[in-house]
Amino acid sequence: MERARAYGAQGADELTFLDVTASSGDRETMYDVVRHTAEEVFIPLTVGGGVRTVDDVDKLLRAGADKVGINTAAIARPEVIAEVADRFGAQVLALSADVRRRRNDGGMASGGFEVTTHGGRRGTGVDAIEWCARAASLGAGEILLNSMDADGTTAGFDIELIQLVREAVTIPVIASGGAGTADHFAEALDAGADAVLAASVFHFGILTIAEVKAAIAAAGHLVR
Repeated sequence: MERARAYGAQGADELTFLDVTASSGDRETMYDVVRHTAEEVFIPLTVGGGVRTVDDVDKLLRAGADKVGINTAAIARPEVIAEVADRFGAQVLALSADVRRRRNDGGMASGGFEVTTHGGRRGTGVDAIEWCARAASLGAGEILLNSMDADGTTAGFDIELIQLVREAVTIPVIASGGAGTADHFAEALDAGADAVLAASVFHFGILTIAEVKAAIAAAGHLVR
């Protein structure tokens, strides 16, 4: 909660809380943590991890979430996307797409992208670009696009992935995974992302939110 308060004070536009081991651990999202976080921050809060049903979404919204991310459960049963959108509106639902490049048995990139589940631990064989387009047609309000290949590298966002998803959907795309410098954020926006998300560069003090916003503005993008 202390970290969440700090990000709000520094000028973050939104806060995203992803419980990445909830699905792999077969447990629910930590509702108490969500509730306490919502009480401490006054910017939109997106929560994901372990969300399986419409009732789960209802609980998170009641706990203080503004938007809810779904990944693993949507792959298992895509209909849940439409069910959530029909009950709460598309603006509530973010498709959390953990995507990696397809690789052959030798570990070399073989072309294309696939969706992963359980916090990136399991491949699905599902084409990531087609899946994002299908999720949008079912009622997802935005795509939280996380590159599992770039995540944690600080080498920059996966520009090709962002461009392909941007071409496939008209809903907002939030790019995640790979941020290392302030300029990387502007590059992701140049590629077609509507917003950018990062964790470690802020957690460890490598960058400040103010530095990133300044770089984005300098590149000609609108900053709140």
